Amino acid sequence: MAVKIEVGAGGVPHNQILIYGLVGSIILIYLTYLNEVTNTEYFAFFGGLACVAALVWGADTIKHLCSYGLGTGVPSAGMIALGSGVIAALFGATTGVFAPIVAIIVAAIIGAVCGLLANHVVRMDIPVMVVSLTELAVVGAISVLGLIAMVGGTFNFMDLITGTTVVLGFTVQSYGTSVIGGSIVALIFMLAAIAIQHAFNACLGPNEMQDRTLMLAAECGFLSMIPIAVISFAFIAFVPALISLLVSLIGWFYTYMRYIELSKRDAYAWLDAQPILEPKGGA
Repeated sequence: MAVKIEVGAGGVPHNQILIYGLVGSIILIYLTYLNEVTNTEYFAFFGGLACVAALVWGADTIKHLCSYGLGTGVPSAGMIALGSGVIAALFGATTGVFAPIVAIIVAAIIGAVCGLLANHVVRMDIPVMVVSLTELAVVGAISVLGLIAMVGGTFNFMDLITGTTVVLGFTVQSYGTSVIGGSIVALIFMLAAIAIQHAFNACLGPNEMQDRTLMLAAECGFLSMIPIAVISFAFIAFVPALISLLVSLIGWFYTYMRYIELSKRDAYAWLDAQPILEPKGGA
């Protein structure tokens, strides 16, 4: 029998964060579909924002799960979430406009199976294991699909496996220069997996506060968007990629400064200490 360990009191109930995160991320990821409607790529950055919304929800889910004494399991929870999410996101991408919905359904099934195995085979017996791993798998799927849409401008599978290259002056299709063929999904996996688990892992302790933890989760999400925005210059037009980069940088700077403010608020004392200077002089 697992014993629940109470962490810092949170102001917003987890179920409310779940609703905000799920609905918000679905709306944001579908806004990237405006690229298909308008035949442009200016809306790619909404995929990154969908990832941020999902990661905030995921960070609170990890806090909810790990309040049962699974502190050392925080990183593995993130890896399970994104491992399940990659499978669901790529499967969902083959269904066109229904990709986000299909990815969520597939991810929920995979997450539930993982939770049942953890409780009834591994015998972890955590009361919220099945629900939490189901949520985390969905978060992982949305995060992967969102960042894929951000870097490639679409979540359509056929567009993600086809790129172009120039051979002897001729432009030809090339799998290796596509989002999936170029292994960008592997980078997305690591960026999102680290982001989803870092917030609670960093803030865990007797003075853990929900708003500070979730602000760090948002900051990690925007930080993950920055390299994806840089990579997107290779796959989408210059201006849309620049918009994604600016949104990422502005979002990261704002959330980082807010996190520092909240850290100062919660710290026993804040000392703006200077680095210790090494004495100079010859031997």
